[in-house]
Amino acid sequence: MRPLLPALVFALLSLTANAGVYTYIDADGNRVFTDQPPSGSASRIELAPSNAMPANKALPTAPPPAKQPPEPSYQILRILTPTPDSVVREASGDLIVTADSEPGLHPGHGYRLILDGQPQGQADRSPVFPLKNLDRGTHQISVEILDAQGRIVERTPAQPFHLKRISLAEKRRTNPCKKKDWGVRPECPIEDKPKDPPKDIPLIPFI
Repeated sequence: MRPLLPALVFALLSLTANAGVYTYIDADGNRVFTDQPPSGSASRIELAPSNAMPANKALPTAPPPAKQPPEPSYQILRILTPTPDSVVREASGDLIVTADSEPGLHPGHGYRLILDGQPQGQADRSPVFPLKNLDRGTHQISVEILDAQGRIVERTPAQPFHLKRISLAEKRRTNPCKKKDWGVRPECPIEDKPKDPPKDIPLIPFI
């Protein structure tokens, strides 16, 4: 039985430190180790402290990334003038487009006009867009709002307007030039002013 003794001791040492280990001699003269003390003469064995390594503590996890604030939004973005499908009569082809948003522009945002699918300049805080010398005919316009990175935040649907460039002669026929209009109204240039009829020279009788 001697060779079994180290194995028994090793097995008992593997028990938890809180469990009691007892030994006694049985009726056959064999030494018995057990964690259940029998009635009678059994002595408790004091075990050495366990050298088991404590379980690794969980490493602290990085806090979740802070949520980015939502991108500011707009309830309304609209073109005020010209109104959709309106007819604009302007001999020079000049036109002013105006827009509006609710709420007003957020910090870092700007308005930009799109004419016939092409951006007109850079985004700006002003919602007023002057256009010069447009061709006669139908045009499509829309207005968009861009953020500080140049990304489109909002955009209106494209809406048409019709530009009619009346000639100066037509305007003159519609509203004839008066004496005070020459050199003042564009359709009444001073060089087109009719010459005054010559005054009658009084006849001097021969003596």
